[in-house]
Amino acid sequence: MRKVCIIGCFADTLDLLNGQTVKTKIVYKELEKSLGCDEVMKIDTYGGMKTLVKTPIIVLNALKNAENIIILPAENGLRIIAPLLIGFNSVFKRNIYYDVIGGWLPEFVKKRKWLGIFLKKINSIFVETFSMKEQLESQGYNNIDVIPNCKELDILDAKTIKYTGTKPYRLCTFSRVTKEKGIEDAVQAVCEINSMHNDVFAELDVYGQIEDNQKEWFEKLQTLAPQYIRYKGMVPFSQSTKVLKEYDALLFPTYYEGEGFAGTIIDAFAAGLPVIASDWKYNSEIIKSGMTGVIFKTHSISELKAAIMSIDSDIKKWNLMRQNCVSEAKRYLPANAMKKLIDIVNG
Repeated sequence: MRKVCIIGCFADTLDLLNGQTVKTKIVYKELEKSLGCDEVMKIDTYGGMKTLVKTPIIVLNALKNAENIIILPAENGLRIIAPLLIGFNSVFKRNIYYDVIGGWLPEFVKKRKWLGIFLKKINSIFVETFSMKEQLESQGYNNIDVIPNCKELDILDAKTIKYTGTKPYRLCTFSRVTKEKGIEDAVQAVCEINSMHNDVFAELDVYGQIEDNQKEWFEKLQTLAPQYIRYKGMVPFSQSTKVLKEYDALLFPTYYEGEGFAGTIIDAFAAGLPVIASDWKYNSEIIKSGMTGVIFKTHSISELKAAIMSIDSDIKKWNLMRQNCVSEAKRYLPANAMKKLIDIVNG
């Protein structure tokens, strides 16, 4: 009998960089490190419909072989896994925990009250922000706790921060490349700022995996973009700090409906990089405006431009924020962020 079984999207044969896969692997790795390899098993749910039809077998396998079950499903998987787990667990009497990825759950269960019958029987549901906790508690859940998103990153030594100096300021985005992540807003803001100056005020590099259904949109955007807007591809997980420390700010003008505690914010903090982010979902809870970045009104190109230009108007303040980001990043190391979950499953 293992101490814990993790059911989630591992997709070990693929190089997926989406938030669900990354976080699932982090949780597995940290539990393995803390409890030992022999105490942790994993079941991969990647595979779409082919995997969903096998869910009863997956659930029974987990319940038979582990004392504690941790699930990390997305929307489709949750609707199937949760009822099956709770149903079969009436026989097995295991501890079941749900580690939520993203910020979609409160709205999702509000529209599917039947699902709450099962979710309220889970030992603990761990959400990424206190705002999510409050929203779920207002719906009658009393099993909600908070574990922030986390990443095992090389946090920059404060002595090696590459401080912001002169124009052109180097900006980047570092997320999945989709329209909903605000990439087009970032491009528009930088282009409009540069058109106001005789020289190039800022350059923008776009990093990340391009979603298959958005390739046509992004190719068109690239075609129309000037030379100071560049697509730089994907960065290996282990190289993010090394890449991001060279920039002056990370732009995150997201309006993605499923946004939770975005991992790109942790990437930026670890590299001593202030984040200029939209006031969307939970960003203002994570980014302290004026301390670790700037929050602007969602979809407001004028406010986004003002935030970018504020780098130049007070470089001293901006460099102080770089130091704050490095300090803040330590909160989101897996060993710190996941201590609560590790203590629970370790008994």
